[in-house]
Amino acid sequence: MDFPITETAMIAGVAIMTGGWVINTWMRMRHGYPLENSWGKAIYPKKTEAEERVTLLTQENAQLRAELGSMKDRLNNVERIVTDSGYQLTHEIDRLREETEVN
Repeated sequence: MDFPITETAMIAGVAIMTGGWVINTWMRMRHGYPLENSWGKAIYPKKTEAEERVTLLTQENAQLRAELGSMKDRLNNVERIVTDSGYQLTHEIDRLREETEVN
């Protein structure tokens, strides 16, 4: 019984498919796409636990810096209000009123 596909054609087909797979993998690596195993899970580039931790700490650091900047702005506003002569005048008037109410 002869099969329509010869041994040479099967070998050539396997070689072409293997070459296509190698080229596909090479192009994915070259352009930064993650490689996947047969289940679709990324295997390269693989982030280590330390890299993930650095990423989380960097994000937290940025949030804390933003919050610190906001607090500095608020403190500057409070200092401006307290050192404002109008505030001091109002404070003196309130103090005098309290003294007259006590007497």
